[in-house]
Amino acid sequence: MKKIKWLSLLLAFLAATCMAGIGIAVAERSIIGIAGAIIILILVMGFGFMNKKKMRENGML
Repeated sequence: MKKIKWLSLLLAFLAATCMAGIGIAVAERSIIGIAGAIIILILVMGFGFMNKKKMRENGML
């Protein structure tokens, strides 16, 4: 069994939370909430993809 990549799991959880936050902000009709959740989602996903690329280059994946 492979070891759990805790950082990747955390980033996936944060991304899913941001997606849920977008839905909640839409339901609340909060433009600021929608924009904030989208910005945070882009940052989290971008960091996750950069981390995955770095791990792949180092042979950790």
